[in-house]
Amino acid sequence: MESASPSPAPAQGASASDEDLQAVRDLSLASMQIVEQIEKRVVGQREVVEHLLIALFSRGHCLFVGVPGLAKTLLISTLADVLNLSFNRIQFTPDLMPSDITGTDILEEDKTTGRRSFRFVQGPLFANIILADEVNRTPPKTQAALLQAMQEYRVTAGGRTYPLELPFLVFATQNPIEQEGTYPLPEAQLDRFMFLVDVGYPTAEEEVQIVKSTTGTAQPKLEKILSPEKILALQELVRRVPVPDHVVRYAVELVRHTRPKEPGAPEFVAKNVSWGAGPRASQYLVLAAKARAILSGRFVATVEDVRALARPVLRHRVLPNFTAESEGITSVKLVDQLIATVKG
Repeated sequence: MESASPSPAPAQGASASDEDLQAVRDLSLASMQIVEQIEKRVVGQREVVEHLLIALFSRGHCLFVGVPGLAKTLLISTLADVLNLSFNRIQFTPDLMPSDITGTDILEEDKTTGRRSFRFVQGPLFANIILADEVNRTPPKTQAALLQAMQEYRVTAGGRTYPLELPFLVFATQNPIEQEGTYPLPEAQLDRFMFLVDVGYPTAEEEVQIVKSTTGTAQPKLEKILSPEKILALQELVRRVPVPDHVVRYAVELVRHTRPKEPGAPEFVAKNVSWGAGPRASQYLVLAAKARAILSGRFVATVEDVRALARPVLRHRVLPNFTAESEGITSVKLVDQLIATVKG
């Protein structure tokens, strides 16, 4: 993340109260403290941490893709600890049923009266932060139950609807090397994730530090930085960040240029893309740009904020066709080429 500006200022024509400007300064400072606490347990992965925080304050869900052993679970549980949020990890398996994650009604008998009644027992979805581990290993029926929670912040069980406590965020993981016996996420569910974050291998020096820190007896103590109430207030602050018209237009143009049948689409898109991104991508680009701005201590989003976050927002929304796949052209390559082509 960029270094915090000592005096963030609103865009020309935008009004920002002194309270909002102070809140931006506070959040920028808090984000640095959060990163400092996370780094007590997790070595490296700075870009992943940045995307995680942007998603958190934008109310967006994240899908992490990476091989086992790259501290994805540790990173997310550490974030929950630092922010004083409740956390549940759900291991998705082929035999997992919707009621296993949402909860179920159980029949209870009152020993004094002998009357029987149903009581709803909450499932693991009732937490602030959910780690959906290997989400593509569970059948579509269970994936759909997770989808409702992500979109509506509530679950339905036994004909009743139960609200989820806010803030509520789903961080899901996929293993890219074991695809046998999996149920690929449909495009509608992929579109519910703000970011697709690629968690890569550490550098040689980082791996040395990882081995040293995880094979000893030291257990670093984490400090609590924010509270659930403060996080909700900061999420509202992100919504109030002004975005100049030309920045919104750049985000929309970037998304529209991913569609092969759109008038004016670049030749490489028309040749290599089956489906492009929908309007939700434009919304997520602008929201993420707002969050990135205030995490950097600025009360205005810029084209550079949009450009910096285009890859994780668009890579799972651009579907390469057979021609592209046969030539080894991935969605990431297409998005990178698009960023270079569309000028802000």
